[in-house]
Amino acid sequence: MKTKLQKSEELKEARQLLDKAQALIFADFTKISAEDIRRFRRELKKVDANFLVIKKRLLGILLKEKGINADLKQFKVSVGTIFAGDDIEKVAGPAYQFFSKLEVPEGGDKQMWVKHLLAGHDIKRSNPLDAAQVVFIGKLPPREVMLAQLLSILVAPLRSFMYLLDQKSKVAKG
Repeated sequence: MKTKLQKSEELKEARQLLDKAQALIFADFTKISAEDIRRFRRELKKVDANFLVIKKRLLGILLKEKGINADLKQFKVSVGTIFAGDDIEKVAGPAYQFFSKLEVPEGGDKQMWVKHLLAGHDIKRSNPLDAAQVVFIGKLPPREVMLAQLLSILVAPLRSFMYLLDQKSKVAKG
């Protein structure tokens, strides 16, 4: 059992993280090994995010102070919170990758760990997200890849047209 001083320190740390956060993702961390959690925290540091485990009641108080409406009581499991210093798009990808790569026990559902992503909240846009939306955002390729795909879609008709003109000029000369 934590003392009141320990809880106030936890709340202080969470408040500091929330002040810097642009987005939150709530995740169930039950049945995940301590080593995997440490690895997850290291991966999140790379994208300017932190994973903090705090009691749902304390987190609820903190979120209300910030004006964020999130019903944490709906989750019947232990909830860890990912505090993202950047947009939700930047942290949902690594979170999805981490949970999707966890070892699935024999006979288990392939997506069993992905279901541990419970919900999210985009603080910048004041937009709550359900689990399906967080997973969907997490599955998206990085921004640079999407821009390259868009560019290739835009260039393809021009490339085909140039090829057609090239072939016509060869036929006209021949």
